[in-house]
Amino acid sequence: MRRPLEDIRIVSLEQYGAGPFGSMHLAELGAEIIKIEDPSAGGDVGRSIPPYTAEDDSLFFQSFNRDKSSITLDIRTPEGREVFRDLVRTADAVYSNLRGDVPAKLGIRYEDLKEVNPRIVCCSLTGFGMTGPRSGEPGYDYVLQALGGWMSLTGEPGGAPQKTGLSLVDYCGGYVAAISLLGAIHGARRDGVGTDCDLSLYDTAISLLTYPGTWHMTADFEPARTRHSAHPSLVPFQAFEAADGWLVVGCAKEKFWQRLTVVLGRTDLADDPRFATFADRARHRDELVPELEALFRTRTVADWLAPMYAASIPCAPVRDVAGALTDPHTLERDLVAETEHEAFGQVRSLRSAVRVGPPGADRVPTRPAPAMGADTDRVLRELGYDDATITALRSSGALGKG
Repeated sequence: MRRPLEDIRIVSLEQYGAGPFGSMHLAELGAEIIKIEDPSAGGDVGRSIPPYTAEDDSLFFQSFNRDKSSITLDIRTPEGREVFRDLVRTADAVYSNLRGDVPAKLGIRYEDLKEVNPRIVCCSLTGFGMTGPRSGEPGYDYVLQALGGWMSLTGEPGGAPQKTGLSLVDYCGGYVAAISLLGAIHGARRDGVGTDCDLSLYDTAISLLTYPGTWHMTADFEPARTRHSAHPSLVPFQAFEAADGWLVVGCAKEKFWQRLTVVLGRTDLADDPRFATFADRARHRDELVPELEALFRTRTVADWLAPMYAASIPCAPVRDVAGALTDPHTLERDLVAETEHEAFGQVRSLRSAVRVGPPGADRVPTRPAPAMGADTDRVLRELGYDDATITALRSSGALGKG
């Protein structure tokens, strides 16, 4: 079966995490991602992220750049700019994640490229977008979690502000960019006219405030941290400490609460008018939760999970990363990619959660992230450049030294 995006070519000026994360999903679905790396800057900065590094590469880079091609090209030189324009003529999109004022400086907006290719989509994922008072500021996940209100909601009440354990603004921003890019390419193919996509990590972080944001703006709700990661209104829905570890129990429907009282051996709680409904339990949270916590501490995680699974109550052990990666469900869902690398040997990384095909369908084999500039000559030859022209470009410095 052909992959669904095999007829899409994206020229990418991406770096670090958010941008490469977004385009990697498209690459796994078959899109050709031609990753332009600036030779004067040493390529994508992700290649040098410690602690696991090799020459011009790292396991961080391998995590975000599988199935792509890499060319070295300095588009600020006249020669490099001409090569870039030739690439734009053959592409569906130019994709970047740079500071908000950089796309204009580099000339990678639709206004700059429409004469080269009227159907080109210019997708820019920046920290703060290309408009607004912060548009010239650099934006990183940690900064956006602070500005977006996330850190005020994360952690235990009374503790220091906390970020999420993963760079979720970056990764969600990558998904936003991938969706926007595909939508814009569809529109350009339908209408014959391309466009800009002005996306930002700031917009992503703010939009993900979702229902607490709606509650706050509409009903003056004041979001606050909750003890043991409890849901702000559904009780019980939180982490509980058992005799030998932690588990999460989520009564997202009334029927789950009824079933939980049976598992706990406390059906009297279901009959107590203080705990009859979600609204009742939320009002009497401080009376109910201590009773539940005392009950959960009397048995092990495994002892609790078995009857809760049998009763179809949403629950899970709180695992470490190793436990998550070795779960039989992780392996059965084919979420681990295995590639060979000259320096690192076998690299095991995580595949995209994006899938197209029937349940259980085999995935297309994945390729390791490319060495810097590994595809330069091939891509240039596909554009019609001969050996003499490529040599001249290299001598001019447009492709880097050497």
